[in-house]
Amino acid sequence: MSNSTLYGLCPTPFYQESLFPSTGGFIDGRYCETLSTTGGNISCCLPCPLASWTYGDDLIHKTEAAGWLGVAILPLCIFLLISYAVLPAKWTNRHYLSICFTLGICCIEIAFIIPLGIKPEQCHNAITPNDMYSDISCAFTGSLLLFGGWVAVTFSFIRTLAFHLQVCWEVILGRKFMWSAFVFGWGIPVIGLTVMLCLTGVSYRFGGTCHINVHHSNQDYWAPVMAFAAAALVLQLATMLYCIHVYVKSVFDKNPTTNSSGLPSYSASVRTMTARQAYRRIRRVIQLQWRSITLVLVIIGNVIFFAVVFIKMDNKLTPTPANAERALPWLECLVTTGGHKPDCFSQLSGVMPNQATLLAVLILLSLVGFWNFILFARPSMFLGWADLFKTKVTHPHEFVSVDARRTPDSRAYEMLDSSGLPAFNKTPAPVTVTTIRSPSPARTSGARSPENDLYNGREARYVSPTMSFSSPRPPSASQAHGREWDPQATYAPGHTHNGSQ
Repeated sequence: MSNSTLYGLCPTPFYQESLFPSTGGFIDGRYCETLSTTGGNISCCLPCPLASWTYGDDLIHKTEAAGWLGVAILPLCIFLLISYAVLPAKWTNRHYLSICFTLGICCIEIAFIIPLGIKPEQCHNAITPNDMYSDISCAFTGSLLLFGGWVAVTFSFIRTLAFHLQVCWEVILGRKFMWSAFVFGWGIPVIGLTVMLCLTGVSYRFGGTCHINVHHSNQDYWAPVMAFAAAALVLQLATMLYCIHVYVKSVFDKNPTTNSSGLPSYSASVRTMTARQAYRRIRRVIQLQWRSITLVLVIIGNVIFFAVVFIKMDNKLTPTPANAERALPWLECLVTTGGHKPDCFSQLSGVMPNQATLLAVLILLSLVGFWNFILFARPSMFLGWADLFKTKVTHPHEFVSVDARRTPDSRAYEMLDSSGLPAFNKTPAPVTVTTIRSPSPARTSGARSPENDLYNGREARYVSPTMSFSSPRPPSASQAHGREWDPQATYAPGHTHNGSQ
């Protein structure tokens, strides 16, 4: 069917809706208005995609910039994940919150990369866009994008809550908090995504990545996401106000005893520490977590901006009498010019967000992974990789004695008897004699002990321990008298030089 036939009774460039099937694609995504003609009231729809009529035909190519940013940033996120998995914690300072947050960002980046290779078809027919039921690419990109947004927001809230508990309430986070964070941080996004896909769904609205539909989007996605972002922002502000309060209090603290140490004594509780000690403790926590604080603030700011832009767009696209009246000058311009789009863009100021704002949303979404890499890719990670490659490529140097490399001659050894004196052979070897003694445990460890001295025929010396406050005392004359060693009294056998009893 030709385009002229599809116009029906509608003026150019509108198509008559009754000439298209009522199934297939996202029917609610059609942009139609009821016009009064000689044949009665007829529903006329703008051709698909709608974004080309509101922002121009080059919008598709401009939205691909977010995809190419994702191509550049996704390897950075994968580098972080591999570093967390391979390198020891001393190089990466990994944390389970950082790992989960990075995984959520990877979902967002993949959602922008998929359309670059697939080049999906945005329209099911001339007036109907595709949705997650009619296009598999739409289902994947929309689900990954929204799920990644959910994960980023929930773990931002968990990070803020953890920081608040550590600073304001001096709570030591343990395994219970970690498992609760896993259940909450992954369970809420899974539940939210399921509810959103069942009640609202995703479809092509602008660009090659699917976004959430208008119908019930505020109730099942934007309102919950905004609630978590607002809660995280309130907790962050409360924590920072508490830090400011402690700092001001420490400035006016004149107690001289707090200048000696930043840690509380063993006799005092942590909650009874002075203002300067509390400030030092909070300063150390902030020095350790300033990266997390910065990233959370970036995420919260982006989420608020995204929500405001999309909510305004959804409200203006809802078919209401007020929106129809607001869009009437733009629709009349399209009819008057015969569908020449550039001449009517000036009439869209109150109908849709401008193109710059829309592109800013997509680019900021892609840059979340960049900020995550900048803040959490520590220089020690690169040192850790260099150390790993160095240990894999170069073999460790083992110390080998020069004498051990030669084949020993059994005649060249001199045997020792139990007294430590050499037992002379009748036919001595004509080479230099090398005396080999079995090393004692004290010798192998590098320490010198009295037992080792006795074994080698030297006088034993008493080595006073480091933390000992006593020393050996010589026996008095009365004690020494009559203390000759008697083997019969101690049940020990007596030995002579030749070993006979």
